[in-house]
Amino acid sequence: MKLTIGLAQMDVLLGQPEANLATVRQLAAEAAANGVEWLVLPELWSTGYDLERADTYATPIDSGIFAAVGQLAQQHGLYILGSCLARLPGNGVGNTAVLHTPAGDILGQYSKIHLFQLMDEHHYLTAGESLTVIEWPWGKMGLTICYDLRFPEQFRAYALVGANLIVVPAEWPQPRLAHWRTLLRARAIENQLYIVACNRVGTSKETTFFGHSTIIDPWGETVLEAGETAELLTATIDLDLVTEVRNRIPVFADRRPLLYTV
Repeated sequence: MKLTIGLAQMDVLLGQPEANLATVRQLAAEAAANGVEWLVLPELWSTGYDLERADTYATPIDSGIFAAVGQLAQQHGLYILGSCLARLPGNGVGNTAVLHTPAGDILGQYSKIHLFQLMDEHHYLTAGESLTVIEWPWGKMGLTICYDLRFPEQFRAYALVGANLIVVPAEWPQPRLAHWRTLLRARAIENQLYIVACNRVGTSKETTFFGHSTIIDPWGETVLEAGETAELLTATIDLDLVTEVRNRIPVFADRRPLLYTV
């Protein structure tokens, strides 16, 4: 069961959704020409961390920037996922990832449950209240966003319900490259699944983002890893490897959850 993935490692222009959408249009066309089936975008790819104006940008997930992505997905026959600012029930604003299908429909959505205080998310955003597992042609996929990577419980919860892949759109900044690489690999190894992580590049508000978007397989091996400049990376993965690894080292059968309290 093979899947061809495109990682859109892009520079995000702060507070310029139209310019960023133009970049994504180019990337989607290039991805389709390269045989990509699923295009992954970074976290907050349309605006960056212009959170002071989050309320201005936020729209329901069936309109605005989300609708534009749905049109791109349909135009190019792609699944597309990335996070943008969404209007949540109750009028809050979420950092929300949406998966669009090649028909332009929404297959699932997830609002970031762990808000990153170092970038003031808690002042401007409303945390999500639930996890999201999406069933699609390649099995089950768990959705996370950036800072969620530091919370292994979320990743394990996805693995326990049968996820074979977890996606991580991100704006992960310097100087924490060692954390990025180590945590991504750990989440893949301990849960015996693929991790697909798309990080941005560029500098915004004196914060520099290093890229290094990557795909890690269930053995913890790097399928691909980008450098620190804008580029579209593509790779084909075999999801059957997840079953092979889980059969070889039966971690989940050997768990003792009743003892995991102190």
